[in-house]
Order: sequence, then C-alpha cells, then structure tokens
Amino acid sequence: MTDQVMKGIPGRRDQSTGRVALRAFMRNRMAVLGSMLLCGIVVCAVFAPWIAPHDPLTMKLTHMFEAPGSAGHLLGTDNFGRDILSRLIYGSRISLTVGLVVVGIAATIGSILGLLSGFYGGAVDTIVMRLVDVLYSFPFLILAIAVMAVLGPSIYNVMMVLGLVSWPLYARLVRASVLSLREAPFVEASRAIGAGSLRLMFRQIMPNCISPVLVSAAMGMATAILSTAALGFLGLGVQPPTPEWGTMLSEGKDFIRRAPYMITYPGFAIMLVVLSLNFIGDGLRDALDPRTTHQR
Repeated sequence: MTDQVMKGIPGRRDQSTGRVALRAFMRNRMAVLGSMLLCGIVVCAVFAPWIAPHDPLTMKLTHMFEAPGSAGHLLGTDNFGRDILSRLIYGSRISLTVGLVVVGIAATIGSILGLLSGFYGGAVDTIVMRLVDVLYSFPFLILAIAVMAVLGPSIYNVMMVLGLVSWPLYARLVRASVLSLREAPFVEASRAIGAGSLRLMFRQIMPNCISPVLVSAAMGMATAILSTAALGFLGLGVQPPTPEWGTMLSEGKDFIRRAPYMITYPGFAIMLVVLSLNFIGDGLRDALDPRTTHQR
C-alpha cells in the first residue's frame, strides 16, 4: 500500500515533468532570446582578459574623449582615456557576480525561513512573518542605501546588504507552497512510515517548492543588478577605478554633452542584461506553471 502511495508523489515524475518544462521553455522565443543574450554576456565576463582589447584601468590622458569607432577604441574612451568597451566587458563580471551572490544569499535564507514557518506554524510562523512585514515596510532601495551609508561603500557590503534585504520574497513564496503541501498524501505517507521532520521538509516538501523560487531568482538577479548599478551611481557601491556599470554612469553624467556615449553604452548594457533575465524569468514561469503545462 505504501509503495502505491509513494509512486504518486510529485518527485517520482521529476524527469518527465522536466522534459515537458524544457520543451515549453524552448518554445518561448523571448525566453530563448534572453538565454542567448545572457550566455553571450556570461562568455564575455568569463573570458574578459582575452576578449577585452585593453586594460580597463590603464589611463591614457592623450586619448581622452575619443569618439566611438576611433582607431583601437570601438566604443571610444572616457575622461581618463580608458577604453569603454574593455570597462564594459570587465564590468559584466561584477554585475553578474553580485547578482548571483545576492540571489544565493536571499534564496537560501528566505527558503529556509519560509520552510520552517510553513511547516511548524504557530510561534515560528508568527515571528518569521512579522519580520517579513517589518522589512517590507521599508522601501527596498532606501533600506539598502541607509545600510550602505552606515557600513561604507564596498562590493562585499553591497552583496551582503542586498542579500539580507531581499529574502522576504522567497520566504513568502516557500511558505505558501509549504502550507499547501504539508498535508499532501505523499507527505502523510512519508510521515506514516516514520520519516522525521527534517526528512519531510528537505526531501519531500522542499523539492516541490523549487519552481517559484527559480522564477523569482531570475527576476531577483535582475533587481540585484539594477540595485547595484543604482548604488554605484550614488557612490555607495563599487568604488572607482574598478569598472562597474553604475559607476561608469556616474562618471559619464558630468560629460553628457561632450561625450554622451559615456552613459549610453553602460545604460544599454544594464538594459540588456536585465531584459534577458526578465525574458528568462517569464519563460520559466510559463514552463513551470502546472496550469500552463496542463493547457499545453
């Protein structure tokens, strides 16, 4: 009897469900386009030392404000004679790294707290949800700016602060999924054969909460990159001369009339990576939504 019940658990259908989700994702043209764009940006970030035509920190004061298309500088140079294309390529490393680390911190903390909150309920649920309400009562970026002003500008502080203020979204998502799953037949079957709380949470319930977390992670990475650029623009993020897209925007705003390309290219790079992540997030949402999959 137990074997019959266990055969019906969602985890037994992961392989076939994964194939259906992958096919649904590949049929979404915008999601595929976003994946291709993101892969291109990742390749540039990984192989930056071989792709970048110049050292992003080398200053050539005799080559300041060279227009795009000039000899040796495809996208021109900035107010210190540094190659903008090289700085964009190296800046992608920082943006992607910050996005991944922030999402990793936020998703880990939020998923664990949401899992505990939904599974145990009672006082644990009350404490976690009230903490979520407190963090949601402050605007996300304003809270990050306030904490950064206290801790000081640093790439490590940026990652830590953005990760610590982003976890409530994942906590709510996981909690909602756990509340609908903790009384499911496959969980009751595992409990009946003697599975402990940790096994129930991390082997039975948590794998079935991954779908909304993945979708939110793609969107959250885009938000983290935008927030990093905003903090860099305000001087609270990555500090010069390190190439970072928000910092490049801040440096270029003083020369917007003389060299508008100094803010055009970093802004376009931010738009491109955020747009690609949003496309991927939309594709994951459509592919992993059981109702959408059933309709297909």
